[in-house]
Amino acid sequence: MNSSRSKLEQTEHQPYIAAVDLGSNSFHLVVARIIDGDIQLLHREKQKVHLAQGLNDHFILSEEAIERGLKALAQFSDTLAPFALGSVRVIATFTLRRAKNAATFIRRAKAVFPFPIEVVSGQEEARIIYQGVAHYEHFDDKRLVIDIGGGSTEFVIGCGQQPLCLSSRNIGCVSYGKDYFSQGRISAKRFNRAILHAEQELEHIANNFKNIGWQKALGTSGTVKAVRDIIVALGFSNDSIEACHLETLKSYLLQFENCSELVIPGLNEDRKLLICSGLAILIAAFKQLQIQQLSYIDAALREGILYEMSDRLQHHDIRQQSVASMQRRYDIDIAQANRVSSTALALFNQVSASWQLEPEHGKALIWAANLFEVGLHINSSSVQKHSAYILQHANLPGFNQEQQLLVATLVRFHRRKIRAEEIPHFSLYQLSQVVNLIVLLRLAVLLNQKRRDNFLPDIRISGSEQQLQLYIETNWLEQQSLLAAYLQSEQKQLRKITFHLECLNLPNYNPD
Repeated sequence: MNSSRSKLEQTEHQPYIAAVDLGSNSFHLVVARIIDGDIQLLHREKQKVHLAQGLNDHFILSEEAIERGLKALAQFSDTLAPFALGSVRVIATFTLRRAKNAATFIRRAKAVFPFPIEVVSGQEEARIIYQGVAHYEHFDDKRLVIDIGGGSTEFVIGCGQQPLCLSSRNIGCVSYGKDYFSQGRISAKRFNRAILHAEQELEHIANNFKNIGWQKALGTSGTVKAVRDIIVALGFSNDSIEACHLETLKSYLLQFENCSELVIPGLNEDRKLLICSGLAILIAAFKQLQIQQLSYIDAALREGILYEMSDRLQHHDIRQQSVASMQRRYDIDIAQANRVSSTALALFNQVSASWQLEPEHGKALIWAANLFEVGLHINSSSVQKHSAYILQHANLPGFNQEQQLLVATLVRFHRRKIRAEEIPHFSLYQLSQVVNLIVLLRLAVLLNQKRRDNFLPDIRISGSEQQLQLYIETNWLEQQSLLAAYLQSEQKQLRKITFHLECLNLPNYNPD
């Protein structure tokens, strides 16, 4: 590890990026550099954490599992010491997605690991996995991608670089190992129960996937690789996996009574306890989706993260595409969204330094300004509630769970009462930052209530802790009696959350 860190430090000026995948079975770190828009992998690290094994029936992560995860992150932190925060993206999947005490793990992780941890939805995980595959191997026709993880399995059909259908099912080799092959015990009855349950889970998506169809089926990550390696080592196949290979492998495994006894060519020691559960899921997938042949591809979530980081550095952010798609779908008044966004950005730029707001906070503010009226078609009198509900529960590709919740929260409180107790607790954002962004969005919406271009005069603001000074031309404001009344009402609303808004005459403005 030390030699790897030294190598990174020697060429620190290179455009290095890193992806960290906090999986249910293992934590992975991949370091790469961007060369002419392409990704060159430089370094990999893997830590067996078995996080999903520490998740009990009440979805509480055990202290032992938390400690294993923190130890792995501390080791990754050493490798990533030369990296800026913006050069590393950390994605957490099934186990931290399901764990009720995930916030505890993330809070404690901050003490040993300085990079923000993003928990993503199953749909988003599937989308990123497909991006890794699509960038790794060019294919014009439709393809099916299956990724069997420790706690969930992702299914995607895509064409070229565009995913067409996404699904994440809560079936994984670690969780199934606990449920059906506990303590490594192997039997035909256990296999059949595991396969049947997996088939039941896949029944809900099978018809839709088969109706869309595909020309090529690919499998990614550890389970598919392990199965492929075994069938090749046993001479069943040169490379691709077929249903008959899976049944033959199942019969082979049934010769043993316990996973600890397995001595099979191509099977690594760390996969022994997972091979039966992973195989059961794969057999179920072949049956339900009627897969004829599956090939392994060495690209998945981590590669998808890296390629999306590269795209963002080149200002191709899929999150902006998701926002634009929502605007079209809900027929948002684009002109008004642009007015509010422009005002919000102007206000943000004036206080971002004093309020210690980062560019990512500014993006969230602009996304909220673009989408604050998404629920207008339901009921105009409670648009803030309807819009927030839609945004919190919509499928927004590119957004992690907290980014999506932040945008929904800003929109929820863009007008009328602010209830501090209803503002969610975030791991990636401080409460003061969320409140400050709410204030900026409220002002941007309020100032543009007449929906007119070239209406606002020069407006300046300055901010400090829990307060903001608004400087506006006196003569202009005197002509806008209704707006002046709204600003007075806004002052009263903000005082309820101990935030002080002061309206001053622009001639008195002094930036020093």
